[in-house]
Amino acid sequence: MNTKILMTSSSLILAVAGIFTLFAPDVLLSALGVVVTAELSVLVQLLGALYFSFALMNWTAKDSAIGGIYARPVSLANFSHFFSGTLLLVKYLFSNEFNLPILLVSILYASFAAVFYWLVFRATGLKAQ
Repeated sequence: MNTKILMTSSSLILAVAGIFTLFAPDVLLSALGVVVTAELSVLVQLLGALYFSFALMNWTAKDSAIGGIYARPVSLANFSHFFSGTLLLVKYLFSNEFNLPILLVSILYASFAAVFYWLVFRATGLKAQ
């Protein structure tokens, strides 16, 4: 598997989400139909900092051997993030009325969770030559 494509794509998606939540938390909260407060805005910006940090981690690790024991902290952190995010988003979908954007983000998160699961628990990180 070409992990460079995986790490680059996850980095770009997380960077866009991070920059948007860092610099436009009020727009995001309004789009979700949430009453905007200063405290909630700061929490959304903190989430943006986390997304942006993950994006930087993935971007710097994109040229490394990843899988199995290689770069295990990076792949395990990504798996944990995407898997728990998938569970939270699916729980939201089952608990509330249908929401297409949340469904699409859930599918994206589930896809990344599945690939990072494979990298953490199934791949060796080495390519057969």
